[in-house]
Amino acid sequence: MMRKTWIITVVGVLLAGFLLGGSIVAENTGIPLLSGLFGTNSDNLIANKVPVNTASAAASLPMGVADIAEKAGPAVVNVEARIKVSSGMSDPFMNDPFFREFFGGSMSAPQSRYEKGIGTGFIISADGYIITNQHVINNADQITVKLTGGKENIPAQVVGQDYELDLAVLKIDGKDYPTIPLGDSDKMRVGDWVVAIGQPYGLDHTVTTGVVSAKGRPVTIEDRNYKNLIQTDAAINPGNSGGPLLNMAGQVIAINTAVNAQAQGIGFAIPINTAKGVLQELMNGQKVIRPYMGISMLDLNEEICNELGLPADTQGAVIVEVASGSPAAKGGLRSEDVIQKLDGKAITSGSDVQTAVERKKVGDKLSVELLRQGKKVTLELTLVAKP
Repeated sequence: MMRKTWIITVVGVLLAGFLLGGSIVAENTGIPLLSGLFGTNSDNLIANKVPVNTASAAASLPMGVADIAEKAGPAVVNVEARIKVSSGMSDPFMNDPFFREFFGGSMSAPQSRYEKGIGTGFIISADGYIITNQHVINNADQITVKLTGGKENIPAQVVGQDYELDLAVLKIDGKDYPTIPLGDSDKMRVGDWVVAIGQPYGLDHTVTTGVVSAKGRPVTIEDRNYKNLIQTDAAINPGNSGGPLLNMAGQVIAINTAVNAQAQGIGFAIPINTAKGVLQELMNGQKVIRPYMGISMLDLNEEICNELGLPADTQGAVIVEVASGSPAAKGGLRSEDVIQKLDGKAITSGSDVQTAVERKKVGDKLSVELLRQGKKVTLELTLVAKP
């Protein structure tokens, strides 16, 4: 049996240093709030009715930062989410009817406590569809948005959200709203200039500039595993979450998401092409369906190879746990197996496994070549929808 020393490394490696870029303010009120929640590719028409403003060749010419801010700014909105975090009696004895009857007037009245989360979003269609981060509106009882220069908070509905990708689509009533075109994040290069617009610390429409510092960054924040973030040194602060990261043509190439609290000039954004892949489902209010294999794993390193009795230069991902009843379990995979190839393609890390599975569809078969106690084994499994 393998020692537990290397298993511990799977938990909390990157947790401490990162913050999701939402700003939280606590509120207390004795009055309950009414709920404000109502329960592919963006280049096409969404549900055959909602045209998404995507980038065109005519809009791809570079602009100055001031021009970008002037053009894109009106479509950037402030998102405010009120979240009920506790309710009931301010004194625990007031939960007992005897104490309420006996002490009634001398004890404080029931109160409800709310937190106000502040984030950013941007309008992608003239009839009021808005993209933001899911963590900005997670568990909200009431959501409102404020337009550029607007004085009123407009009620917003959540039409679709995906916790895993940290994406949400909101909808506000009305028409003829200003929009921002969506670009192509795959075309961005390290060193390209970018512009971020958001509401850091609630400061309306703040514009910052920087460059793409890196692409494909994996980051873990609490229980969210981001696998393909764009790193930028454009300032991203609490309140920027959900705002657009723009290229020099004024097109959205990413959604500002997180900042490293222990460093300066390190912010992260979700590539817009990631959002495009699920945008149709989110705008239609559908759950995003993903293929599921059912394993937890670690990248191989010299220490783990030594534990498994393998050469130090062995490459692959070692299975830590196989979920009961999962496709992996039914396919015969076991803890301590080392995955080296999927459908004939070499695997060098756990991220390679995740990427290979994500590119498949529910019901697809997956060929797995692995090492088991030093011997090569080939198995096949059928992917199912993720629970």
